[in-house]
Amino acid sequence: MKKKMSKKQVLAESVGWYGAVAILAAYALVSFNIISGNGLIFQLLNLTGAIGIIAIASYKKVRQSIVLNIFWGIVAIVAIIRIYI
Repeated sequence: MKKKMSKKQVLAESVGWYGAVAILAAYALVSFNIISGNGLIFQLLNLTGAIGIIAIASYKKVRQSIVLNIFWGIVAIVAIIRIYI
C-alpha cells in the first residue's frame, strides 16, 4: 500500500519535475533552432530549472545534484548578466 505524500513532498516533487522539464525544454528548443542559445528565454529556463532541481535534490539530500545545479544556475546567471551588459 502506498503512503500518502504530504503537502511538502508534493510541492518538492512538483518543483523538481518543473526543473527537469525546464532544462530539457531549453535543450530541445535550442537543438531544434526554436530559440537562441544566447537568448534570455534559454537562460531563464536553465536558471529556473536548476533552482527546481536544487529544491528536490535538497529535499532528498542528493548532494551531487545540488552541486551540479548550483553551478548550472551560476552559469545561467552570468549569461543573463552578459545579455544586459
